[in-house]
Amino acid sequence: MTLNDTAKYLIHADIAVDGVVERSDVVGAIFGQTEGLLGDDLDIHDLQQSSKVGRIDVEVTSQGGRSAGEVTVATSMDKVETAVLGAALETIDRIGPCRSTVEVSRIEDVRAAARREVVDRARDLLSTAFDDTVMSSDELLESVRESVRVEDVTEYEGYPAGPRVAEGDAIIIVEGRSDVLQLLKYGIKNAVAVEGTDVPEAVADLTRERTATAFLDGDRGGELIMKELEQVAEIDAVAFAPPGRSVEDLSREEVFAALREKVPYAAISDASAPRQFVAATDGSAIPAPDAASSETREPSGAGSPDASDPDPIPAAAASDAEPPVEADSTAEPEADPDEPQTLHGHVQAVIDEETGTVRLLDDTFHEVASAPVSETFEAIAEADEPPYAVVIDGPLSQRVLDVAAQRGVEQVIARERGQFTKRPTSVRIRTADELRN
Repeated sequence: MTLNDTAKYLIHADIAVDGVVERSDVVGAIFGQTEGLLGDDLDIHDLQQSSKVGRIDVEVTSQGGRSAGEVTVATSMDKVETAVLGAALETIDRIGPCRSTVEVSRIEDVRAAARREVVDRARDLLSTAFDDTVMSSDELLESVRESVRVEDVTEYEGYPAGPRVAEGDAIIIVEGRSDVLQLLKYGIKNAVAVEGTDVPEAVADLTRERTATAFLDGDRGGELIMKELEQVAEIDAVAFAPPGRSVEDLSREEVFAALREKVPYAAISDASAPRQFVAATDGSAIPAPDAASSETREPSGAGSPDASDPDPIPAAAASDAEPPVEADSTAEPEADPDEPQTLHGHVQAVIDEETGTVRLLDDTFHEVASAPVSETFEAIAEADEPPYAVVIDGPLSQRVLDVAAQRGVEQVIARERGQFTKRPTSVRIRTADELRN
């Protein structure tokens, strides 16, 4: 609807017609049946030419042999003249060849609506636009330091990394960008993030060329990333945040304490020496640090590890490790040895084998359900627990993508992408070829 800049009021009228009519029929009836009704001074033709009446907007729809809609007339006349014009519209009893009724539903004061918008906007500006906070000297300095650290975040093959990852002799593998930022905050510039449980091939290749330390969260996610690293990378040492904590939440002292207590990977992977774990708060398990080792050292120079030192934080000796904590008697039964243990394995079993099925996986990459590919939507929608990942031997449609986002699915791997009109940011979408590359 187009309004004159000088419009004061909007006349809203509902129309009902016993027949099928179009917009032109309604406009013609308004001009024809009001002509001469109110005298020359209130003739709609003359009022439009003098800009006292704006464009007449009509919206009409027809269904079942009847038509209904709304007429909107903008005026710059006073209240009395506008009310008289609205009453004149209600005298229209025929539109085209059909009987009709016109009823004014309301007359809107355009200026009052504008005033309400001004008041609402002023209220928002009053509460949000004025910054009453005054930063202390320490806060000001820390803000500047933080901005410099954020600028120091670079990328290694598309993944967040510190500025010394590409050229140094040692790297620290963390889970996400926030972990890289936290380590940069404490001066550690050789961290690289894997961005989830699916370790990228570029980072895995980097571990074969550098001294690699995995520094992971003390929760289920950290354990899953460690399992993936065991299969695709070459890790020299492992450090975990305290149970139930994330690397991004640790203080400077906690970060260096965790790195000083890192354990050589050989100590937790040796089949003859069972891996030690301590229980985390969510029921998962993480490797326990070596309690027997007490000789640690602070890094030289600026007091933080980086890529200039082949071993950024010395590993604690693991030869006198304490006996492992007994496993929980309620632990889950062992998985089927024939079932793939990684996302790549499931993609190979479902898509590469051309099974024509869909497979739902939990966050440990165990199969929880499968179905023919034609029943993908129903399988995701009716799953007892929302799956962590979905592998589809077929194209990914918008309908399946929508239900995956609604159920909280984090990853979808399909044979090929479909045509998407909207793409949820919460679901990571890849084809089988993209996953392998």
